[in-house]
Amino acid sequence: MSSDPTARTEIAGSRREAPAGVADGGPPDPNERTAVTIVVRPKAPSQPKARELAALAPAQRGYVSREAFAATYGADPKDVAAVERFALDANLLVLEADLARRSVVVEGALGDLAQAFGADLHVYGAGADRFRARVGTLSVPATLGATVLGVFGLDERPQARAHFRRLVRPAVAKPTSSFEPPQVAQAYGFPTGADGTGQTIALIELGGGFDQTDLNAFFSGLGIAAPSVTSVAVDGASNAPTGDPDSADAEVLLDIEVAGSIAPGAKIVVYFAPNTDQGFLDAITTAVHDADNKPQIVSISWGGPESSWTAQAMTNFDAAFADAATLGVTVLVAAGDDGSSDGVDDGNAHVDFPASSPHVLACGGTRLSASGATISSEVVWNGGASDGATGGGISDVFGLPVWQQSAKVPPSANSGGRVGRGVPDVAGDADPQTGYDTIVDGSSGVIGGTSAVAPLWAALVARLNQHAQQPAGFLNATLYANPGAFNDITSGNNGAYAAGPGWDACTGLGSPNGPRLAALLDPPAAS
Repeated sequence: MSSDPTARTEIAGSRREAPAGVADGGPPDPNERTAVTIVVRPKAPSQPKARELAALAPAQRGYVSREAFAATYGADPKDVAAVERFALDANLLVLEADLARRSVVVEGALGDLAQAFGADLHVYGAGADRFRARVGTLSVPATLGATVLGVFGLDERPQARAHFRRLVRPAVAKPTSSFEPPQVAQAYGFPTGADGTGQTIALIELGGGFDQTDLNAFFSGLGIAAPSVTSVAVDGASNAPTGDPDSADAEVLLDIEVAGSIAPGAKIVVYFAPNTDQGFLDAITTAVHDADNKPQIVSISWGGPESSWTAQAMTNFDAAFADAATLGVTVLVAAGDDGSSDGVDDGNAHVDFPASSPHVLACGGTRLSASGATISSEVVWNGGASDGATGGGISDVFGLPVWQQSAKVPPSANSGGRVGRGVPDVAGDADPQTGYDTIVDGSSGVIGGTSAVAPLWAALVARLNQHAQQPAGFLNATLYANPGAFNDITSGNNGAYAAGPGWDACTGLGSPNGPRLAALLDPPAAS
């Protein structure tokens, strides 16, 4: 540790580039006030515990309670006190400190915040599309160099996009066959006699909102009692429907209507946060460590190419997902809707984050043809430029997890053939041409995208948890050890990657075979 009181340490992975394609409007008002989230190191990292649990069958696991988590894996109160002293010395106000979330939230004038963290702040864009962003790296006093793992909130650029595709019928309509969500559950054989009772599903939303009249109309139309749906405000965001069915409202309603109609007995809690890296991370940690609602399942239908994230963000998100695994919380994440490029036009293949985190179950997409419980055809979802295609590929950031080592994950299609974390892990119906009947802002329509697959799997896990009378938790190792629990998808491609027998970078292990998954996760009968 340096004895120089002026010495500073750069926060690892904090570098940000200037936003592309927008005008630099110069520095922001130094007197404008905002809040930032400082992430503090844990007493002990949760990743080793997550790996230990993953190696056991779900019935053999003993999860850490939320009450006990902070004592073992949360922040050290001494570290938090040191950060609070630094904040006060920097003329910043401490708003909140949470040991379990390892977060200290401070507020201050932008001039003071920029000086405290060595930030180069600019305003970009024009008119109503103006936002604050930072360029370069962040730093803290050297005395806090090992303590502070990330600082979020100085940069307001939109971080993620919703992964839904609303069906727009062409002048000459293609044949389509949409489904009510429970019909998809029936096709996949989701366990009967379970409706998610006793489970709580957390939905992470970075915009939009829902109106209860839409939910009442949707569930009434299905003849299903509307589930309990509540919202939690994070970082000042709230349930704020826009009235536009093509907006983020479509994401919010799709998530609620899919999860709620397949697991109507489950409680649904929607965590609304700003679409920034700070808002996204704070929503995840708030949901994972919510001691009041205690979600067992977190569904995320938002993300962006790995190349659009800072390393500090990906590291801290992944740590939050490892925390979830330690607590027995299953996290499902949409793999993206723009094929193997993930919407990046540099000619390379890209995967979406947070789907590429090795501590989540990444959900890819298929095109499903089914009647009742009979599937007549299921192939990779690839509708081209108009209808999108499932994300999938090889991570440029995360290495190949232990549980994927026997899955024959291919090298990256990019130059150099990197071997890394393969995405997705599982799949489900996502093609908007075979999408989900929904009601959004009073408008009936059909929506697809991998955004539908995450809540589909969330509802399945809720039913499996109820069926097994225990949480499934982090499922990946168990699922990869039992590929026969899936409908293997062997036809189609998402651009750079093609489907084939076994795991592939389009549909992962395949779509769910409900009876086999239920048998896999049921605890053995007492002898």
